[in-house]
Amino acid sequence: MIEPPGILFTVLAFALVIGPLVFLHELGHYLAGRRFGVKAEVFSVGFGREVAGYTDRHGTRWKFGWLPLGGYVRFAGDMNPASQPSQEWLQLPPEERARTFQAKKLWQRAIIVAAGPVANFLVAILILAAFALAFGQNRTPTVVGSVVPGSPAAEAGLRQGDQILAIGGRPVETFSEMAQYTQLRPGERVSVAYQRGSQQLSGEAVLATRLERDRFGNEFRIGQLGVGPGEPVHEPVGVLEAPIVGVTMTADIVRTMVDGLGQIITGRRSVEELGGPLRMAQISGQRLVLGPTEFVFLIALISINLGFINLLPVPMLDGGHLFFYAVEAVRRRPVDPQVMEWAFRGGLAAIFALMLLVTLNDLGAFGVWKNLAGLIG
Repeated sequence: MIEPPGILFTVLAFALVIGPLVFLHELGHYLAGRRFGVKAEVFSVGFGREVAGYTDRHGTRWKFGWLPLGGYVRFAGDMNPASQPSQEWLQLPPEERARTFQAKKLWQRAIIVAAGPVANFLVAILILAAFALAFGQNRTPTVVGSVVPGSPAAEAGLRQGDQILAIGGRPVETFSEMAQYTQLRPGERVSVAYQRGSQQLSGEAVLATRLERDRFGNEFRIGQLGVGPGEPVHEPVGVLEAPIVGVTMTADIVRTMVDGLGQIITGRRSVEELGGPLRMAQISGQRLVLGPTEFVFLIALISINLGFINLLPVPMLDGGHLFFYAVEAVRRRPVDPQVMEWAFRGGLAAIFALMLLVTLNDLGAFGVWKNLAGLIG
């Protein structure tokens, strides 16, 4: 077992992950806004009191906040959280009002808002494409090389030499795709469609649950079918193919996130598995200890997380804005400002509640509550 990194190292690793990713997210908003002629008043790297900064020739104040774990862009006209036209906005001179966010067409506003999450996805695609180019891609087919006796695979009727076509109704082409699906579903009953010679057969089984511990002592529940791969196939990836592989891998990771979120919502997984900034910081430190490859891959995963979370249709997030823009496009008029105001208040309350929940989960994962219970007892 590897010794966990210290607190200072962990904080540094987390800053190296979240700082650049938030900067690139906000840079996506900024560049899209500039493209459509919106003035950016402030571009802040970090929150809180300004430590250093300068104002460029476009009138944008670029500054560093004392808390370097985030950032934001404030466009001209952002006078309320919902970016709605207000009396104050209407009183601006016409030439100044034309450079505000609210003055832009609906599709332009939507692109500006979506550009942040898109930037996060592009970062992940580039990283994963570079990995595919450097290390190739595992394309081992779903041919069963071995079956563990008494395993769910044996229960489903699988034998050596069978080719798995789909699991849980989802087609699979490679062994890694199949493993990705099963690992997220310990204890679940799934259907297995497979081919034996010229016959197409199917069966059902309850996936086994294995408790796995990583090199830092973290424990995970992993679902298992109980089959081993056949002859491994590892193929090089060319320069032109690498971006496609990056997009495919990003889409697979997003699908896994959707699966996991769906399991938590439906109660198939405990809400305690939701992690927050503290656990993210812990993982950042651990991955940095394991080396640059592991750390850069974590950056890709967290970048996808940031893009995905920001696209959720929750007011205060980019996805909430996009949802209201979609409603505006259907109704052909903006949502009532009062409705927007209450929606954004509710969204802010929901985000605070979620942050409290995941922080309590993180503290529980660190053993804080168990230690407090021991002291009280």
